[in-house]
Amino acid sequence: MRTIDLMIFDLDGTIVSSGVDLVNSVNYTLKVLGLPPKTEKEIISFVGDGVRRLIERALASQEESVVEKALAVFSDYYAQHLLDNTKLNPYALEVLENFADKIKVILTNKRYNFTLTIARGLKIERYFSEIIGADSLPYKKPDARLIDYLLGKYKVERDKAVMIGDGINDIYVAKKSGIASVVYLSGLGDRKDLLAGEADYYCESLREINSLFK
Repeated sequence: MRTIDLMIFDLDGTIVSSGVDLVNSVNYTLKVLGLPPKTEKEIISFVGDGVRRLIERALASQEESVVEKALAVFSDYYAQHLLDNTKLNPYALEVLENFADKIKVILTNKRYNFTLTIARGLKIERYFSEIIGADSLPYKKPDARLIDYLLGKYKVERDKAVMIGDGINDIYVAKKSGIASVVYLSGLGDRKDLLAGEADYYCESLREINSLFK
């Protein structure tokens, strides 16, 4: 069992099940723009690199004016509907409680205000020392400077930190920065891609994290 001092958690698909609200918001945006809807599987595959990339992928376009309009529609709608169906993943609360004495941070490519609203709505904000969203710092996952910032701020050694997520960027940012990685295989990420990413640990249930670290 590995001793750790800092636990860095992804949000979407890891701590929370948020896919339905993301899918509904993207399809609402497409409808407003007069475009056909996408399947849930398609939209989920677009998640992980922030809202702009999500919209660009959904539109299959990077034309600035179209993307900006879609971003405005999506952001307004999602802000009002991000807790319609979003809930904590099974055992997420148990893990947060189990590691109550550890420094815990949310590190996500989701915008900070969306992340904070979800954390507050699901009553988990108090478990975290900090929330870092896509617009909190000049860089986002998988940029290793995010981890360097956290290690420096909380004075934690690299071998005492772990990144926990359900996306390939969570593996990449951990590898680039030399910290351990745990991948939750029951989240939003593509299972095959995640297994190919060679994370340090894999779990089907978040509860398994309790037996990995102390």
